[in-house]
Amino acid sequence: MRAHRAYIRGAALGQLGDALLGDPRRGHPVAAFGRAAAAAERALWRDHRGAGALHTALTVAGAVTAVATLSRTARALAGTGGATLVDAAVTWTVLGGTGLRREALAVAAALEAGDVEGARRLLPHLCGRDPQALDADAIARAVVESVAENTSDAVVGALVWGAAAGAPGMAAFRAVNTLDAMFGHRSPRHLRFGWAAARLDDAAGWPGARLTAALAALAGPSPRGALRAWRTDARSHPSPNAGPVEASFAGALGVRLGGTLSYGGRTEHRPVLNSPGRAVRTDDIAAAVQLSRRVSALALLVTSVAGAFGRKRRAERGDG
Repeated sequence: MRAHRAYIRGAALGQLGDALLGDPRRGHPVAAFGRAAAAAERALWRDHRGAGALHTALTVAGAVTAVATLSRTARALAGTGGATLVDAAVTWTVLGGTGLRREALAVAAALEAGDVEGARRLLPHLCGRDPQALDADAIARAVVESVAENTSDAVVGALVWGAAAGAPGMAAFRAVNTLDAMFGHRSPRHLRFGWAAARLDDAAGWPGARLTAALAALAGPSPRGALRAWRTDARSHPSPNAGPVEASFAGALGVRLGGTLSYGGRTEHRPVLNSPGRAVRTDDIAAAVQLSRRVSALALLVTSVAGAFGRKRRAERGDG
């Protein structure tokens, strides 16, 4: 229980660090992991699922081992306080909620100023869509969808795995999420090689996505609309995790998400989420950001309580 209390304190400090400072500006550990993963991909690449699975296993294991070793060393040298500092540092570097919300609001500010071209230049910081063909409303819709999905990926999912396995669990989740972003897309080079990263990311993101959707319904202005959209529309989305999150945000905010979009010159026609809602407007970005902030705060509370309860039950059973 002492170890979990240290993790709770560290997670809270790390989330405070993210709120006050945003992402580290230099030497970001996630960027360093990405460079290492890219180097490993060049060495291990074969047009085969097995090669991709080996790459995924080795890189995720490396990230987990590094964080676990750092945590053990800090505890040995400085006791619980040292472990708390490591947990805080890992949480700060893994979470990306503040950076996400800042980028979203920057796009909103450009749109409110009538600078659609400026908003197009900023959009790639949030998502991989082709911005040049998008008008102001389509940009706003892309931002709201990105805020919804990344609230799960950049905040809630990491907190869920932190509650389950401490700082190493958070590191594992961020490593898997990064590998999926780098190699999980369906390009010719990574169609087979990236399969393992994409499927592992689906599995790792499953609990965080459902918790995000539930908290969006709880914290949003229309809980009934969020639950209805989640229940009726989420399964039609091609992503098993983005579907519940985006549908719940859409219903909570009373807007329509989904529809036609373009990635890398490839057009996709996605199902509409929350069809009774209205089209997204620029001012909906601020509403989505506010909902993301509330969901993130509730997620820290829920995962801390759930993690403490789980540790207590295991201790009572004599499992550690």
